Amino acid sequence: MQDTLKQPQKDALLTKTESISGSEAVMRAFVEEGVETIFGYPGGAIMPIYDALYDYQQNLEHILVRHEQGAIHAAQGYARTSGRTGVVFATSGPGATNLVTGLADALIDSTPLVCITGQVFAHLLGTDAFQETDIINITTPCTKWNYQVTDANEIPAVLAKAFFIANSGRPGPVLIDITKNAQVQKFDYSGYEKCNFIRSYRPKPIVRKEYIEQAAQLINEAKKPFVIFGQGVILGKAEKEFKAFIEKAGIPTAWTIMGLSALPSNHPLNVGMLGMHGNYAPNVLTNDCDVLIAVGMRFDDRVTGRLDKYARQAKVIHLDIDPAEIDKNVKTTVPVWGDCKETLPLLTELVQFRNHAAWIQRFKELEQEEIDACIYKELNPTGDELTMGEVIKVLNELTNGEAVLVTDVGQHQMVTCRYAKFIQSKSNITSGGLGTMGFALPAAIGAKFGAPDRTVVAIIGDGGFQMTIQELGTIMQTGINVKLLILNNSFLGMVRQWQELFHSKRYSFVDITSPDFVLVAKGYRIEGQRVADRAGLRDALKAMLEHDGSYLLEVMVGKENNVFPMVEAGTSVSEIRLK
Repeated sequence: MQDTLKQPQKDALLTKTESISGSEAVMRAFVEEGVETIFGYPGGAIMPIYDALYDYQQNLEHILVRHEQGAIHAAQGYARTSGRTGVVFATSGPGATNLVTGLADALIDSTPLVCITGQVFAHLLGTDAFQETDIINITTPCTKWNYQVTDANEIPAVLAKAFFIANSGRPGPVLIDITKNAQVQKFDYSGYEKCNFIRSYRPKPIVRKEYIEQAAQLINEAKKPFVIFGQGVILGKAEKEFKAFIEKAGIPTAWTIMGLSALPSNHPLNVGMLGMHGNYAPNVLTNDCDVLIAVGMRFDDRVTGRLDKYARQAKVIHLDIDPAEIDKNVKTTVPVWGDCKETLPLLTELVQFRNHAAWIQRFKELEQEEIDACIYKELNPTGDELTMGEVIKVLNELTNGEAVLVTDVGQHQMVTCRYAKFIQSKSNITSGGLGTMGFALPAAIGAKFGAPDRTVVAIIGDGGFQMTIQELGTIMQTGINVKLLILNNSFLGMVRQWQELFHSKRYSFVDITSPDFVLVAKGYRIEGQRVADRAGLRDALKAMLEHDGSYLLEVMVGKENNVFPMVEAGTSVSEIRLK
């Protein structure tokens, strides 16, 4: 049949348009991007977006938090367990600025987020209007990208770009600030197109074959190779590829706290945790290996200790998706740029099957020294006081390493990371680079929404819990099942430990008084109990895990117990103290 349509008629069929508001365009973008859960708090400047959300409740679940910081930490927890992009809503002014801590946390820990903030009308920008802040300039240092929308026509393309940037390459947080006029403005909408390319943005560097070959040669010639890995393995969804690499090369392997759970705790090549409160063997032998292979980690100061004494004897191979991390802290012999899901198989193909039995035995010998000096006493105490380590030991036995553990920041965080056992990835959720107290409670809420079929246990100190305690209201309203384990030593424990060791026990404002946490939880309709004796610990933990719904268990632990081993600030990792 002869084509009788003229070109304008054809174009109209291909690009059907309809008039919708900017707020409606936001909702449609979320649906197209597969967003299911939003964490947020409404306010005046974002009210049109919330009005549009009213008609999308079947597609988009909104979690009303009690504070915007709770929203962004919840979105982080969601992203970390689900592997998807977390989404946050906040209003202008204080609502937007309350996101800053979470943005900084997400940037340094490479967590993909898209945060939408409302803003005053465009004609009021710069006039100090009610609840106006320059959130773009405020958040520029702590976002991967941010942008202010003043015209609704921009919304579809800007949001497509936001999701692409947040979850590609090295992930991170993106903030889009939308003025109120752009939210209510009607425009001709012709559909949503996902973004997969930005001319000025290269999320993955080109993999260079010669570097893969050079790295393989160094590994094959090594007598004492050592692998250290971070969260890049998890973010790259490269757990299988990583396991295949270390097993073929037969290399002992240690992890940063952000990399924890990428490799099962019981894997024979897993030699433990790096860093300030890490295990003795991997810290000491970092300065004895001849080839150090770093995978998806950034040589943070908590891992390296004193840089001028860090692995000076070793040839360093650094695999990372972010070229800015190569040579930033530690000079690299061979840089392997690229996504480790792509680079690891290429490297595995070239490395030889090896068995470094004598070298691995050295790790086992030093591990036994650590067991004798501090681990056995921590996990099997003979005194009357409970230790944090024994609590985690019993928790491991009851969960079989299958739970998601969300930790706050402090002594309990280090103890949990040292002693928790995991059998699957995305099980350890913590604030690594920024060290944000108050992180765990809201992050655990988000983690449960991201992994609804898994047991989620938040492990929190008495200090950090009180920083975001209001999020118990979010648990109450949503009815979500999160287990809250408070390890209460009546101190700001990590600061107190430093004051004991380095400030002559001058305990300056670290003795913290807490409310009756169990009674507070009951006010939020959350059941709970307190335990202070060893005889009741296992039954109390079991009751917490088996309870149908959220549950708070407060465990009273020793006030002045310390976390060892410890690498003192300004010292080498090989100078780690066992006591």
